[in-house]
Amino acid sequence: MKYSGIGGQAVLEGVMMKNKEKYAVAVRKPDGEITVDTKEYYGLIKNKTLRNIPILRGVLSFVESLTLGISTLTYSASFFEEDEEDTKAKKKELSKEVAAKKEKAEMGITVAFSFVLAIGIFMILPYYLSLIFQKFITSHVALALIEGIIRMMIFLAYIASISLMKDIQRVFMYHGAEHKCINCIEHGMELNVENVRKSSRLHKRCGTSFLLFVMIISIIFFAFIDVKSRILKVVLRLLLIPVIAGVSYEFIRLAGKSDNPVVNFLSKPGLWLQRLTTREPDDSMIEVGIASVEAVFDWKKYLSEM
Repeated sequence: MKYSGIGGQAVLEGVMMKNKEKYAVAVRKPDGEITVDTKEYYGLIKNKTLRNIPILRGVLSFVESLTLGISTLTYSASFFEEDEEDTKAKKKELSKEVAAKKEKAEMGITVAFSFVLAIGIFMILPYYLSLIFQKFITSHVALALIEGIIRMMIFLAYIASISLMKDIQRVFMYHGAEHKCINCIEHGMELNVENVRKSSRLHKRCGTSFLLFVMIISIIFFAFIDVKSRILKVVLRLLLIPVIAGVSYEFIRLAGKSDNPVVNFLSKPGLWLQRLTTREPDDSMIEVGIASVEAVFDWKKYLSEM
């Protein structure tokens, strides 16, 4: 199987696909029309040599995916505002320059808040909850394992709870459409609704698998942090997050390229978890996924070179 290098994310009533420095957001508008917004994004660091350094490229990819994800989610949500006429009127009052600065500032605040909240819930909270077991367990490694289990339980509970929301269920359906489109191409099939429909909605390079590996690898890393100060332990955990994200990215990247039995076995937990974060899309969602792919990727040329 040849690695296509294309990746994507699900957004509200749509799909974002990225290929190299180009990305596109395809959204199904309330009137049924598919609109596609295509832009270029060169990332936090434009130097290709630095961007290809192992571990560092994973950190950059994580931050850039978060930034693009918030940006494209905001764009897709703009089609479903409750009071569209009032919103348009307000936008007219502002100059394009002021509006752009305001939108950029709001996006930055949202990304920062989301990141801090995620760190608090999935990193710091599990550590302090694990301290309850210090009265009964003295082994540092055992406590690190308990902390990891607590972190995993919080993560799974979060995924399970949001999957009950109808809006999120539709996002998960678009997530499935995204994966099915990529799998269709990477398995050498022509990109059409019929072929996409019969493709798998699970993919080894998925962000869900990435987050799961962040959880698992954090257990290994944190098992080596054995200092007495609780504050210092928390600080070291925070400092290791970029490294953990980088290592997790390297495995996901390898998994996307390899059919090695060991790699496939290690990928299974992430694929299992994707059964919660993806759902089978309908044909209209598949059409949106196809539109986003075709805006950034010449799949016909790719198939001819396989």
